[in-house]
Amino acid sequence: MTFAIILVILIGILALIGTLLLGGKGDHNYDEQTKGNISRLSWIYILLGIAIVIAFAIYLF
Repeated sequence: MTFAIILVILIGILALIGTLLLGGKGDHNYDEQTKGNISRLSWIYILLGIAIVIAFAIYLF
């Protein structure tokens, strides 16, 4: 159980760092690049969701 908790916390921290790196750029052309930014953020959260499901499955077994 400790391993699962550590894994979830680590994945959450990595997602937070990734989001801050993408969002903290202060892009002046953000309106033109919204689709790309949303796409990258979506991939981060999709991967996070998959990792959480895997971690939960490991926790159950």
